[in-house]
Amino acid sequence: MRGNVVDLAVAVVIGAAFTNIVNSVVEGIINPLVGAFGTQNLDGYTSCLKGPCEGTGDAATGVRILWGSVLGATLQFVITAAVVYFLMVLPMAKYLARVEARRKAKEGAHEVVEVTELEVLKEIRDALLAERAQGGSMRADGGGQAGDGR
Repeated sequence: MRGNVVDLAVAVVIGAAFTNIVNSVVEGIINPLVGAFGTQNLDGYTSCLKGPCEGTGDAATGVRILWGSVLGATLQFVITAAVVYFLMVLPMAKYLARVEARRKAKEGAHEVVEVTELEVLKEIRDALLAERAQGGSMRADGGGQAGDGR
């Protein structure tokens, strides 16, 4: 239980630090690229639902849809998800698959050994039955049959 709690705490701390990196990438790279086609601040992209839409901030009039801020948040999410997937989830999945393949290979080798031992025991049993059927009813020490109570 404690190991899982520690792992979760580490993941939260790394996630919080990683959020700052993603925000910097969006603000420093993505926004200027978008700014090449329009404004550099994605929050500036709005649509007027009910006019007149004049002014900015608290002094704005009308009903605005702030689709630029939604686009910025979506870009941050997509970048975060892609980095987490390609740098953490995918390598871990490949590693676990390799570990599982090694475990199965070891189990397969162990089963082959067990099957071989079982086959050897069957051959010994068959040889003993064949010897008994050929007249080996007397033991080498001159006693009676095995299992006759002597």
